[in-house]
Amino acid sequence: MFRKDHLKKPEWLKVHLPSGNEFGHVHRLLRQLGLYTVCEEARCPNMHECWNKKSATIMILGKVCTRACRFCAVATGDPNGAVDREEPDRVAKAVQMLGLRYVVITSVDRDDLNDLGSAHYAATIARIQDVNPDVRIEALIPDFSARRAYLKTVVGARPFVLGHNVETVRRLTPYIRDRRCAYQISLDVLRSIKDIDSSVYTKSGFMIGLGEEHEEIVQTLHDLKDNGVDIVTIGQYLQPTRRHHIVQKYYTPDEFAEFKKTGEEIGIPHVLSGPLVRSSYHASEIIS
Repeated sequence: MFRKDHLKKPEWLKVHLPSGNEFGHVHRLLRQLGLYTVCEEARCPNMHECWNKKSATIMILGKVCTRACRFCAVATGDPNGAVDREEPDRVAKAVQMLGLRYVVITSVDRDDLNDLGSAHYAATIARIQDVNPDVRIEALIPDFSARRAYLKTVVGARPFVLGHNVETVRRLTPYIRDRRCAYQISLDVLRSIKDIDSSVYTKSGFMIGLGEEHEEIVQTLHDLKDNGVDIVTIGQYLQPTRRHHIVQKYYTPDEFAEFKKTGEEIGIPHVLSGPLVRSSYHASEIIS
């Protein structure tokens, strides 16, 4: 079904690290406050660029995920119900000290918690707003098993953008994502957010190069449009370690541009598509 040999990484995927002092400043501050970033845990190729712009996606609820997806480098295991109740205060302080006007909050999955972590999300968003009333907050959430009560908890905290990634096309979901994930559950999450509060911008993203067909990419764009998604990101899958799923294809920049055009023609208001595009890449620049 899938190729077993490793493809040579093309020139357009080589990351040139930018110069600048902000990277070190952001790194020291986050370590000082005991905070994690998905930038580091997921080995994002844009980390140096974003951190030099004083932008980071803060990962709450620890760094151990209860799910094990074949594309993700984040550690998996059982956090045994541990939650740092002081984390919302430290996140709010980090946003203040970095002078951020836009912040992205994400998390691991926490199936070990009774509410799957939804109350902690809401508390973190509320605390950021208390300390930084002018900041815009984007929350990239797990699926919360599509439980409407948990989604209402997070929506009620009034983030500016609320995102949840489908990650891949429908056919590949059972293989690429954890068995507790489902393509339809992800679509239900996105639809429910709009049903709860139509004024919240919704966002989703997926990777290509996992073994999908062209028509499946187009169908995924249609599915996201049909479920009211305002912002879609499409990026190249990069194998984080040799233990993870092997890249099946490297798409060219021209192919990514074509997918962006297709998404816009379908009617999605904002489509970011490129080899190094990730869920929170240039997040603050999408909606003015």
